[in-house]
Amino acid sequence: MEIEKILLSQRDFFKTQQTKGLAFRKMYLEKLKKLIISNENMLCEAINRDFGKSKFDTFTTELSFILNDIDYYISNIKALSKPQKVRTNLVNQLGNSKIYKDPLGCVLVIGAWNYPYQLSLSPVIAAMAAGNCCILKPSEIAENTMKAMASLINENFPSEYLYVYEGGIEETTALLTLKFDKIFFTGSTKVGKIVYKAAAEHLTPVTLELGGKSPAIVTKDADLETAAKRIVWGKFLNAGQTCVAPDYLLIEETIQEQFLEMLRKYIKEFQYEPDSEQYTRIINQRNFQRLIRLIDKEKIYYGGNSDEEKLYIEPTILNHIDWNDDIMQEEIFGPLLPVISFQSYNAVLNTVSELEKPLAAYLFTSNSEEKEIFTRKLSFGGGCINDTVMHLSNDNLPFGGVGSSGIGNYHGKYGFETFSHQKSILEKATWGEPNIKYPPYSEKKLSWIRKLL
Repeated sequence: MEIEKILLSQRDFFKTQQTKGLAFRKMYLEKLKKLIISNENMLCEAINRDFGKSKFDTFTTELSFILNDIDYYISNIKALSKPQKVRTNLVNQLGNSKIYKDPLGCVLVIGAWNYPYQLSLSPVIAAMAAGNCCILKPSEIAENTMKAMASLINENFPSEYLYVYEGGIEETTALLTLKFDKIFFTGSTKVGKIVYKAAAEHLTPVTLELGGKSPAIVTKDADLETAAKRIVWGKFLNAGQTCVAPDYLLIEETIQEQFLEMLRKYIKEFQYEPDSEQYTRIINQRNFQRLIRLIDKEKIYYGGNSDEEKLYIEPTILNHIDWNDDIMQEEIFGPLLPVISFQSYNAVLNTVSELEKPLAAYLFTSNSEEKEIFTRKLSFGGGCINDTVMHLSNDNLPFGGVGSSGIGNYHGKYGFETFSHQKSILEKATWGEPNIKYPPYSEKKLSWIRKLL
């Protein structure tokens, strides 16, 4: 099949060692940057056709991330690639020890539809910076952005180095039968298991960026206005179709009514109307119907309106939710915010800690003890204290999940390391070595070895 031939050509090209050159990596990173900038309108039009994403949101949540990634690697690629000298232990004197960052080879990146440019091209850029050849399989659900990326890359890059493979489930399944040196997948936990299983057939290492039910916790010691504003923004950004969006809200009972009113105020203020610039559509009919089924009309505090023809669901707050409600059994991935009140901060953290580990978690409080308990007690991929989502924007922080929310991480130097092998080299002098490790053995030699080790 065609894609198998392309993978073979990438293997042959990788063997030429060209991708290991820093000048080569920089040249193609700079080329990609110029292409994105010069084709920004085309990219914005494609994603708008997919689910009504505005030029503002496309730049701030997609293209700016990609351009910042490219700039980061161009500026830091020399330092990231430089062999790292480490301490040599006593038993290996006289010698020196270094860690070399080797590219893995030919890698596969499987992107997600909700941020189709960022979640496809950011890992590709990290793979390029680390010196790999790459095949990108964007999500077919965002069909127009898939075609835009294919056009942008396949017409401007040699396929033996970088290639976008279009198609759906059948094409992805075929890809997963091939042997890659690394697979990077962003998507649901369900599909992540399929990818992981396929990779195991070839002992291929994987990075899985998945999801989960990410809590936002608000205590009575929070700055409530700031908390409400930031939770509304983080939750309803991209119509809730964000893997690190607050999935549900845990609110201290004494401030519940006051805080819900603040949430209502900011939803209105942000004008999340049908066809508005600051709000996107639900990606397709299937996801629209899934979300509608999760709305318990008797528990609607605010919102609940929808327009199936426009794939619009109004930002909706659901109050008096129970842990056993249907909406609490799966990641929502849409503009529905269930609210659960609590009386005891420690008790509610105990409950959250018993659930599957989420990709993100958020705490709003000014109480230093509550911050310390939150950080120590809960296991999650990453998160914020007194904000939502924004930890993604710091390329000095690794981004990734834990447990069912993912394996491995990327962003900044962590992305470079994800697509690199750390090769250890010990170089020894050829003189001055004691004879104690060589036969014949003796008690005296063993005594010296015990002292050295």
